[in-house]
Amino acid sequence: MTQAVSELFGRLWSDYLAHTPSAKPIHQLLGKGADIVNDHIALRTFNLAPVTVDALAEHFKAIGYVEAGQYAFEAKKLKAKHFEHPDPTAPKVFISELLVEEMPEEVQTIIKKLVAQVDPKAVSAADFLIGNRPWQLSLADYQTLAKHSEYASWTAAWGYRANHFTVSVNHLAGFDTLEAVNQALKDAGHVLNSSGGEIKGSPEVLLEQSSTMADKGVVKFSDGELTIPSCFYEFALRYPQADGELYSGFVAASADKIFESTAQN
Repeated sequence: MTQAVSELFGRLWSDYLAHTPSAKPIHQLLGKGADIVNDHIALRTFNLAPVTVDALAEHFKAIGYVEAGQYAFEAKKLKAKHFEHPDPTAPKVFISELLVEEMPEEVQTIIKKLVAQVDPKAVSAADFLIGNRPWQLSLADYQTLAKHSEYASWTAAWGYRANHFTVSVNHLAGFDTLEAVNQALKDAGHVLNSSGGEIKGSPEVLLEQSSTMADKGVVKFSDGELTIPSCFYEFALRYPQADGELYSGFVAASADKIFESTAQN
């Protein structure tokens, strides 16, 4: 893995740990002291300039990443792309965006007001994706967004940071199945996302995924504070394709349920 890739993901990981206290004990539980391979991270945004998926992707393209897949989530009014690096040991990147024009008028008004606060030049700054909320947000606006879209309210409240990291189960010593990983997590007291079942996907679609429910953190609004879901940890087991290479894409039906890891619980 190149130094540029290692540095960026190291900074993303440090910010993620600060808002996901369960990640460190999970890391220790599954890794047993050994390094854990990160399958991918995910970022959330809105499909408005200057913060579109393509704008955020420039941070990764600048260090060698290329677009490798597109996905649609009609019920949640989202689109997404994933990006890969020529070095297979580099984590994949999954970036989604809310289709703002398909949301109710009051939601569109709030999101446009937020995005209007973003300096286009700031989006290309090295630290833009490292725990950055580039707008002021009121508690009332957050609650209005939450009524219509959990994705919109999470993105508005937390801004630009890794929404989750993902353990590559394929590279875990001592765990051969995702069921075994899930059981170890539950035995340790971690709560899993059960939407669509604890395991999303199957060997037939070449990918199985599970995730914890998000930790919670205090978010400061312009007129108060609130404790809301922050970030979560995902676990992915990939299966070989006909050519023997592990499948490297994503399954929209599974990702749709993974999004719900940040739901209020």
